[in-house]
Amino acid sequence: MDIRKEYLEFFRSKGHEVISSMPLVPDDPTLMFTNAGMVQFKDIFTGAVPTPKNPRATSCQLCVRAGGKHNDLENVGYTARHHTLFEMLGNFSFGDYFKKDAIAYAWEFVTVNLALPKDKLWVTVHNDDNEAFEIWSKHIDPSRIMKFGDKDNFWSMGDTGACGPCSEIFYDQGEEHFNSSEDYMGGDGDRFLEIWNLVFMQYERTANGKLNSLPKPSIDTGMGLERVIAIKEGVFNNFDSSNFKPIIEKIEELANKKATSENIGSYRVIADHLRATSFMLSQGILFGNEGRPYVLRRILRRAVRHGYLIGFRKPFMAQLLDTLIKIMGGHYTELVENKNFIKEQLTLEEDRFFKTIDLGMSLFNEELANTKEIFSGEIAFKLYDTYGFPLDLTEDMLRDRNLKVDLAKFDELMNAQKAMAKAAWKGSGDASNDGDFKQLIEKYGINEFVGYTNITYKSKIVALLDEHFKEVKTLEAGTTGWVMLDKTPFYATSGGQTGDIGALEDNKHVAIIEETSKFHGLNLSKVKVENSTLAQGESVDAVVVNRYEIAKHHSATHLLQSALKMVLGESVSQAGSLNDANRLRFDFTYPKAMTTEQIEEVEDLVNSMIARGISGNIEELPIDEAKNKGAIAMFGEKYGDVVRVVSFSDVSVEFCGGTHVRNTADIGSFYIVKESGVSAGVRRIEAVCGASAIKYTKEIISKMNEIQAEIKNSDVISGIKKLKEQIKDLKKEIEVALSQTSAPINEEIIGDTKVVVAVVENGDLKKIVDDMKNATEKLAILLLQAKDDKVMIVAGSKNTNIKAGDWIKNIAPIVGGGGGGRPDFAQAGGKDVTKVEEAKIAALNYAKENL
Repeated sequence: MDIRKEYLEFFRSKGHEVISSMPLVPDDPTLMFTNAGMVQFKDIFTGAVPTPKNPRATSCQLCVRAGGKHNDLENVGYTARHHTLFEMLGNFSFGDYFKKDAIAYAWEFVTVNLALPKDKLWVTVHNDDNEAFEIWSKHIDPSRIMKFGDKDNFWSMGDTGACGPCSEIFYDQGEEHFNSSEDYMGGDGDRFLEIWNLVFMQYERTANGKLNSLPKPSIDTGMGLERVIAIKEGVFNNFDSSNFKPIIEKIEELANKKATSENIGSYRVIADHLRATSFMLSQGILFGNEGRPYVLRRILRRAVRHGYLIGFRKPFMAQLLDTLIKIMGGHYTELVENKNFIKEQLTLEEDRFFKTIDLGMSLFNEELANTKEIFSGEIAFKLYDTYGFPLDLTEDMLRDRNLKVDLAKFDELMNAQKAMAKAAWKGSGDASNDGDFKQLIEKYGINEFVGYTNITYKSKIVALLDEHFKEVKTLEAGTTGWVMLDKTPFYATSGGQTGDIGALEDNKHVAIIEETSKFHGLNLSKVKVENSTLAQGESVDAVVVNRYEIAKHHSATHLLQSALKMVLGESVSQAGSLNDANRLRFDFTYPKAMTTEQIEEVEDLVNSMIARGISGNIEELPIDEAKNKGAIAMFGEKYGDVVRVVSFSDVSVEFCGGTHVRNTADIGSFYIVKESGVSAGVRRIEAVCGASAIKYTKEIISKMNEIQAEIKNSDVISGIKKLKEQIKDLKKEIEVALSQTSAPINEEIIGDTKVVVAVVENGDLKKIVDDMKNATEKLAILLLQAKDDKVMIVAGSKNTNIKAGDWIKNIAPIVGGGGGGRPDFAQAGGKDVTKVEEAKIAALNYAKENL
């Protein structure tokens, strides 16, 4: 049985709209990852946006719990049902049906569609939820309904806001299999497995804790697909199901080692982490040192460490991807579409970690041998800082030995190193979304973007908002706020393209549009009122002023991606972009820096596409037709059934919602100004075109004229070569002059030993000492040199009982310094130039006393 399909079709038949899984990176600054099925409906539940036309929805949502508040990473591999990535089945009612229907649907699906034995099912409800108890009693014997308190059966979105009691469905896996003291309903054992949680959102909690009844209560449910698959297949551990078992068997094959009760945890960790890393990469999350990219790196490195334990010594994760695709690629086609990219990124990151893991493990084991109770925080930090071991990886390695890390010391060292990336999530920094957006949508609907065909438009001001997104009737002269036009030519920032700027004009006043953004589907422009009052209901001329140059850079980005694929190979994929009126920035996957020749070839290819004058074509196509046409999709973007496709003949075909030139010739010319690295396996190109390209070339010509004037030679290269030769000759002359320093004074013979103690104004002290040692059989020499505010001392000894290192240690403190060295050679520095003569006398006395 395809349980995922069965579930979605069941609720479709009950009038629910099937909603596709939202991206793992949510449009929510409070969340690191999408961690529940209700995340994409959060704004509906909170009232931030109106209820959709169909108030019923169902989905199978990919979720990640490996960072922030919901973090299951440390449990993965040690329990039967914790995963970093999992699928959550859910059905949702937005003020439509409530407890009666939610319970009836759940019971029908579990007992009819899944055909689970009724005598294996148990239900829990909240202590005070007599309504749910009575409804359940019509479906299941009341003796199998248990009541629990807030801890187990009350759900809330936060400290305030929507909340309510919940009801959970449990499956009894059998006393014959689980009979510990915790294997009872409500216990912590594994016998009774929760499979489905029905949340009855019927209250609004205020800041003082009071619960007020909602006028239209809602339903939010979540059922773990992995758990249900395990139950249907008769296994007691998710990792023994068809979702994971083929991956574990492939690991056994690659490692040439069977999983045993002692090492099975490592196989399970790898299988789980393969899923998480592959899906995160497929959605454009890349390895890095902060936020989501760092969580991705932690997951991958934890998998590699467990691979190391079972014998892997080189990258292996990419070899497991085809097995994962066989299991999940039919439903999640992004795995198939990005297969080569995922393999490349996994291998690059694994290779980086394998290069240091041996050294890190040696350090870990060395410290472990000296650890009785608490593992050193200094060593844990060194493992993190030098060898790339995340703290939780070190903690994971200590788990089996019941040891803990000295976290206080680790945190102290981490805080001291301010440049080190923080593991904690910093938030996205997005603008506040606590505005009157719901009221705007309910009053006026979503406004229309007409900017694909117009850069000026006679628009009506539908609404005005202050800087805090609260609706106002007017904006006074000198103030800043936001404007909502009924039909707007201003493009809102999205897809790497910056939002439009411009002006609102009429006979009375001018208002400057400083940026344009989207909020819950509304296209709003930030406006600064220059003079007179801007009022709701007025008609204005909306004028875009930066569009043409942005369009040039956006279209050039499409051509650039095509050129990169031609030069570097089809495995090159977009990893991010930025297009504004002055430049473009394009991040792409590639394992090493581009050569000068490759950069020039890409630049020439783009310019040739521009010179050909290729007409642009924009059409809306069904998504499957667009893919068949070869259109390139952007990582992490969620597309509907119909997509906008931008084409320049067969040179470039991409999914894109941005604005573009009509013909490549409109771009003018294209120059790559910089190629650099962003992170492991990701490179960045910065380039200019259009007016910016003209400015760029003018600046180069101006600099060239300035150089010609400075070197007084119209042939710049020839002039520079001559200057380099002159510098080379001057350096030689200086070296000769320095080496020809006159012989030091104070040369004495003490016994049969030549003693030289002197202050030398110029010359290389080390070279002078070496030359004299080579020319003298028995020598004790100490030279001092004062330059600016520093003193340098060099000492040498040959065939004498004076040790140069001891000599230096005695003399250097006189000039406020220190140093040392070998018996035959030593050097030191000081900072008191006024004591040079005193040091010289002391050095000579030392020689006389010790010879």
